[in-house]
Amino acid sequence: MAFWPRLRPARVPRSLALTLAVACWPLACGVPAQAQEAHTSGTPNAVALPALGDSVGQDLSPMAERRLGDRIMRSIRRDPDVIDDPLILSYVEEIWEHLLKAARQRGEIGTDLDTSHAWEPFLVRDKTVNAFALPGGYIGVHLGLLAMTTSQDELASVLAHELSHVTQRHIARMMGQQARQSWVSLASMVLGILAASRNPAAAQAMIYGGQAVAIQGQLNFSRDMEREADRVGFGVLSDAGFEPAGMALMFSHLEQASRLNDDGSFPYLRTHPLTTERIGEAQARLGIQGWHQALSNGPASDSSLAAWHALMAARARVLTDTRSDALHTLATAVPAKNASSLQAVSTLYAAAVAQQRTRDLVRAQQTLQQARLSAKLLPPAQQGVVDRVVAYSQVDMLLDAGQAAEAARTLSKLSEAPRISEPLSPRPDLLLRARVALAQHAAPDMWQDAAYRLQTHVSDHPGDASAWALLSELWQHLNQPLRAIRAEAEAVAALGDLPGAIDRIQGAVRRFRQPDAADVIELSVMDARLKAWQRQQREDMRDEAAQ
Repeated sequence: MAFWPRLRPARVPRSLALTLAVACWPLACGVPAQAQEAHTSGTPNAVALPALGDSVGQDLSPMAERRLGDRIMRSIRRDPDVIDDPLILSYVEEIWEHLLKAARQRGEIGTDLDTSHAWEPFLVRDKTVNAFALPGGYIGVHLGLLAMTTSQDELASVLAHELSHVTQRHIARMMGQQARQSWVSLASMVLGILAASRNPAAAQAMIYGGQAVAIQGQLNFSRDMEREADRVGFGVLSDAGFEPAGMALMFSHLEQASRLNDDGSFPYLRTHPLTTERIGEAQARLGIQGWHQALSNGPASDSSLAAWHALMAARARVLTDTRSDALHTLATAVPAKNASSLQAVSTLYAAAVAQQRTRDLVRAQQTLQQARLSAKLLPPAQQGVVDRVVAYSQVDMLLDAGQAAEAARTLSKLSEAPRISEPLSPRPDLLLRARVALAQHAAPDMWQDAAYRLQTHVSDHPGDASAWALLSELWQHLNQPLRAIRAEAEAVAALGDLPGAIDRIQGAVRRFRQPDAADVIELSVMDARLKAWQRQQREDMRDEAAQ
């Protein structure tokens, strides 16, 4: 019941992830150690890299770091818990773009980093409160983090912290200390940490296997990095227009979460400074008056971004836990009597999404209508956000129910609605339109329009696996098998399955031995992509052999 299904390669065996070294870098291995991300200090001039590892940072160039990140992501994307939910991802990317803009203006992202790095967040289906930075500007965000935050400022504080890990070249510094680990080691480390969040006992068992000393030394180094990321991230958060108190409020939530959910990891697995220390530093940056004012005012609740956050946090709560009992609890929830209008809307929205995932589609549509009616009590800007998000979810449910014509009408009405002040990314709309077109029988005009729209999109976003997969289906409907095979190959390559992509292209070459003029052009493009993937595969194999 995925919101937008995506093509997947074979699952990475969990046994592999659990047997890998859990040499945690600033990822963190426990609830409190993981999601405490965001705060830093003030002026752009204060952001220059300190003496901590300066020479080491030069050992790994920005382009080399990006190559490492790409290789690690090819391993991580195969994990089924790395998900693509266009609605949640578009919200995270909106906040991320505000932070990137501020970091560029502050001079923390220079031309070399800006052009070399991906600057791409991705979602992990995990209940733990966590986010982490990878080489090359990839940022992992656990759904559990989004589900527990109460405002966009708190989430932005975490992302600002992780962004600062990247801009301050912490990975290059760490690798210098560790004698340049190969990408295989780093990918193994990341996968092991993701697995350890679900099974901390396994991670602790590995410590007994003889890695305690090395890990302890690395974590001591990362604590300094965490403080630096706090300091720089605070400035980014403030300059991006978010409430600086979001950092301290986030740390307060984490302190409570750590008391309730401490997984018992050994103290040296806690890669971040103690939460109480970080709360104190965050409050000190605000000043006593600023902190008390933040507590009394609370997070801003009347902006369009606040409504967007409330709905996406509600959605994350549903997608995080797929157990039937958890879905039942959310599906039967009703707004509290003293709930605000926004809280009521988000509770109803979560219930509708949970009902959809339990296949109670009629009831889900009714609950969405209740959410839409409750939204009439919200400020106009927030009503626009709710109407659009609810409409997208309604179209998704209608497609699940086999009501393609009604889904098309609903989506058409949405196109005529006025745009909202904090616009949603066009990607959810684009992917939904492709799904609606595919659900129509004998509708070549709709298929052609959707295919051209997607083709334009993937030209600008070649790593969008979901878009490539839908495009492949559209080309099949349009009786263009070669284009369909190429799009399918791009989809699986974007998910990290290079052998699968190569097999598809090679099969197409064997199949179309006497191509027509149009196919010749497509085959030439496919040949170029084949060579690029084969080159990547050879490089990966060389690194594995050197490991």
